[in-house]
Amino acid sequence: MDYSFLLDWGKDHALTVVAVVITLVLIYHYVIERDKAVKLSKKYRNSIFEAQSRIFLNATQYLIDGNKDLAIKEFLNAVDLNRETIDTYFALGGLFRSNGEIEKAISIHRSLIARESISESTRLQALKELALDFDKGGFIDKAVETYKDVLKINRDQHDVILALCRIFEDTEDWDQAYNYRIMLSKVGQENQSETISHILVQKAKALFDKGQFKACAEELEDAFRFAPSVSAKILRLRLYLVLGNMENANSILLELLKEHPMYATFIFVSLDQFNPKLPQKDEYKERLNQLKTYFLGLKDVDLMSSPSVVLSKIRLLKDLQRTTDAFSLLDDWMKNHGQSDVLKVEYIKILIEVGKTEEALAHTKTLLNNLHNSLTRHYCSQCGYNSDEIFWRCPQCHNWETIQFRWKV
Repeated sequence: MDYSFLLDWGKDHALTVVAVVITLVLIYHYVIERDKAVKLSKKYRNSIFEAQSRIFLNATQYLIDGNKDLAIKEFLNAVDLNRETIDTYFALGGLFRSNGEIEKAISIHRSLIARESISESTRLQALKELALDFDKGGFIDKAVETYKDVLKINRDQHDVILALCRIFEDTEDWDQAYNYRIMLSKVGQENQSETISHILVQKAKALFDKGQFKACAEELEDAFRFAPSVSAKILRLRLYLVLGNMENANSILLELLKEHPMYATFIFVSLDQFNPKLPQKDEYKERLNQLKTYFLGLKDVDLMSSPSVVLSKIRLLKDLQRTTDAFSLLDDWMKNHGQSDVLKVEYIKILIEVGKTEEALAHTKTLLNNLHNSLTRHYCSQCGYNSDEIFWRCPQCHNWETIQFRWKV
């Protein structure tokens, strides 16, 4: 059964869900505490619980309406009325955090941790909330330290380990990111192999940029043991170019193009990125040109049906000042395919360059009727994040290898 619609509804009504959960918890404590208060006079007991009930209902309504400030005020009134209702403090701390009042949230959760009368499970919950406070507030070192304190008490905290993975990947501490992804694979249900491969590729790339090619190759071997990700294959291709292994370079390029033709232009953009301070830059550039020549000579029918592969060939030919060859290739492709807007744009440009302005104008009029301009070259298939920059890990939703391509026209 597809539960995606429930997840979408939950995201759209998150505040309502929180309000209902808090209300149910507080009603539960209301009943429990009412039973414990049998020694109080009936009149006094009823007045307290009536006041609590009114406060909780008011706070819930404010949460549903999206008015966090008034909800916080009501929960503060609840705390003043009964300082033993722990869940009221948790609700209040969570509201302060979501409202951006991090210091107040930290103060509340620290006060709970300092209590001697609370259970270990409550203390663990307060510690997790404190870590979230530090994380939301940008106190990264304190957040990491507190998350680790939680794991010292209970190592099977999936959400805590995932938070540490996110932090170390954000800060590009790849050794720690690797360690916690391994830990996450042991406590979670999701396969982490692909992500771990990407992390090892990032470690290998750092070594590559420093010219430590042997160490880079070792890290890359580990990456392939977890998963043959696209990023791993592209870095291995770069390594083959540095080492002068052109046979393997040609082979892995063909493999990449057959498996992921959409990555064609992306592959060559990545290959062009080489540290100019490294002494091998001239040899690398020469071998890259040999690889491009090999690519331009490929006549594979399946590959040539891909707009991305054709576009890559067109742009490489134009870079080499081979405009006539680029026109011949694209003219033939347009007659047999012609469905790609971006290739139509390239076709119009080349028609102008070779002096066929009237034909270019005719194609332009047709194209403008259904042309959709795009603002960026890349976007995330999971969250829609847009960027001109190449990203293996989405900066917004933190998922790996979700990059998709569109071409500026």
